[in-house]
Amino acid sequence: MVHDQAMRGRIRDDLVQLVHRGMSVKHYWRAVSDALDVAVPSAGTCLMIMDPATMLPTAEFVENGLTADSISRLVDIELREPDYTKWVDMVRTRTAAASLSEATAGDLDLSRRQREVRRPGGYSDELRIVLSNSTGTWGALTVFRETGSPHFSLPEVRLLSSLTGLISDGLRRALLLDDACADRPDTGMLVLDPDDGVDLANREAEHWVDELGVGERAGTRLPLVIRSVAGQARAIADGSMRVSGIGLARARVRTRTGRWLIVRASLLGEGPLAPVAVLLEAARPAEMAPLLADMYGLTAREKRVTELVAQGLPTRQIANRLHMTTYTVQDHLKSIFAKSGTGSRGDLVARLFFDQRATSLTASPAPYAPGARRPGHA
Repeated sequence: MVHDQAMRGRIRDDLVQLVHRGMSVKHYWRAVSDALDVAVPSAGTCLMIMDPATMLPTAEFVENGLTADSISRLVDIELREPDYTKWVDMVRTRTAAASLSEATAGDLDLSRRQREVRRPGGYSDELRIVLSNSTGTWGALTVFRETGSPHFSLPEVRLLSSLTGLISDGLRRALLLDDACADRPDTGMLVLDPDDGVDLANREAEHWVDELGVGERAGTRLPLVIRSVAGQARAIADGSMRVSGIGLARARVRTRTGRWLIVRASLLGEGPLAPVAVLLEAARPAEMAPLLADMYGLTAREKRVTELVAQGLPTRQIANRLHMTTYTVQDHLKSIFAKSGTGSRGDLVARLFFDQRATSLTASPAPYAPGARRPGHA
């Protein structure tokens, strides 16, 4: 059952606050499952963590799921045999959410995993959600129903599809927090008190703070971007700030050495005295592409043309895809080249995507951090 627009808004607001609670992966999964169950009831859920480089599952958290023996067969089907709504196919087609009933037109037994494993285990429909962002696919969430329950409706699929970006951001934060608490070297973590005093900092965080610098204002203890993101996390978590048109407590900033950094903040607990965890991670190339497109001043249509260029489409196919003439595409390309300071398609792709896998330029980017320098103005 999917409720009215006000209910959907409340669910989104609840998820936003969960994203900023600074939970472990396990606790985050349970809280998200409970929040989603209000609008999309299910018999159970399964969160699978994936290696973004290979999409191989690395850990799972299951409530009311199948037995371990059954899971082995499911993994075998997922990795080696054809079936409906496989994770790799959903990522390839950029499908954020899909139900098995819709994919099979209601005949669930067309699915090998349903026929061999899920139906004998007492389950009917499942709704799969890909947890991806610009840095890759970090996990996947499945909600499922028992035999005799109604199939997932199209409005339910659409609702969860609209929430995947938000849920993905929360998962990424939880994974980073777990890494930082384990003192792994790639993620910096600061724990701030209500007055932005530093209660805890690992070595990587100290390194990033030094590289950012605190500025010249007397008495300043932390870089402005850290204080800004921490403040926004507090406001979002206590409900005094909603995310509509604002964005999450996350920012990209360029350090004094020219490197780009992603800064995220989450509240560790509840109430005005709860500490804030600030996570600092080197920006990946795919995370920078939307920001660079905005900095170059590309219009929405120019971004779409650039995305298709990065996918290797020739001018005529781009024109057909965007319902415009080839002359219009060429005019857009001239404008894109001029704005980005590039002279060819290859130069353009290398400049925006750093020769990495092309990502979407039209998704909402993280806010530009105060004090960050724009390309060409270092």
